[in-house]
Amino acid sequence: MAQRKRNPNGAGSIWQRKDGRFEARVYVPQPDGTRKRKTVYGNTWEECDEKRQELVRRDRQGIPTPSRSAKLSEWLPYWLDEHIKPNRKRTTYIKYEMHVRLYLVPLLGSRRLESLTTANVRRMLSEVTKQSSAATAKEAHRVLRTAMAAACREELISRNVVQLVPAPRVEPRELRPWSLDETLTFLEAARTDPLYAAFVLAVALGLRRGEILGLQWKDVDLDRRTLTVRTTLHRGGKLLYLDTTKNRRARVIPIPLMCVAPLRWQRLRQAEQRATAGKDWQRSDLVFTTRSGRPIEPRNLYRSFLRISSSAGLPQVRLHDTRHGCASLLFAAGVAPRTVMEILGHSQIAVTMNVYTHVSDGDRREAMGHMDRLLRRRSHAR
Repeated sequence: MAQRKRNPNGAGSIWQRKDGRFEARVYVPQPDGTRKRKTVYGNTWEECDEKRQELVRRDRQGIPTPSRSAKLSEWLPYWLDEHIKPNRKRTTYIKYEMHVRLYLVPLLGSRRLESLTTANVRRMLSEVTKQSSAATAKEAHRVLRTAMAAACREELISRNVVQLVPAPRVEPRELRPWSLDETLTFLEAARTDPLYAAFVLAVALGLRRGEILGLQWKDVDLDRRTLTVRTTLHRGGKLLYLDTTKNRRARVIPIPLMCVAPLRWQRLRQAEQRATAGKDWQRSDLVFTTRSGRPIEPRNLYRSFLRISSSAGLPQVRLHDTRHGCASLLFAAGVAPRTVMEILGHSQIAVTMNVYTHVSDGDRREAMGHMDRLLRRRSHAR
């Protein structure tokens, strides 16, 4: 009689059923963190053992193997906690969690991973577009596609059907950053505002809102006239927190003379506020703080920007549009594209060239003037 084969503890067991087939059961991790028993079958002992060993291998590698097909309402929270939170920036996690909570789970949560169809995805995109916008639907599409790609890598599904559905088309927003005269008008109107130095940095250096509010004095060298951008301030739910820059790289920017005096004024003003607050001062190294030393709410900086621009009678633009204006002014001054990319903190020069530069009517007329002179010269030569 053949000796009965035994498996190590925790590796499951195999036996022959009354119908002649072989059966194995192994406890495996689930997407929600629990462990459940999963059963596999084979026509021979060897076939069944091969399936059993695959379950054990996945268990030792920490790969979940659902005892039944997981629903999206189960998989998406697991994916956020195990894939996104440990490996991506906190801002990314917060944004993905919002899409999962507001759109993906309510609209697709009852669907199982392998039963999700292209029709389900299309209906979800249509509904999100109705509830919010095409831009939000496009972002939800990206979040779902990324989550399903992770399920493919963990071999929970054989294909990612979200890739078969095109994302909604979003019409590009028409941008018209302020002209040089409008920019100077804004700076003049903002001169008496407590956040004047912040607006000077936005206009002259093209800093992002979070980069301005996350700037620390240790990264400002007024003697050498350099500024290092390495942290950003963000609002995440009920918390304000500091994070690394968008591309995780610090960058050093030379400070133009027009920024030095406002920053010196900001340092003196903050010292007076610290003395007035006394023991109530919230100690930090941030350049821009409230009267008690706390970080400034990002929305409040934007509200101040809108209030000043409106009082000055300027066209309404976003605070972020000052980055576009900064890039356009730098290009108009003849600054090399690679240098502009480094100043703005882009990871790809294509972003600098395609998104953050704008040709004004004056530039177009000047270009056509050159063409007119060239063609006239040729005709006169004949």
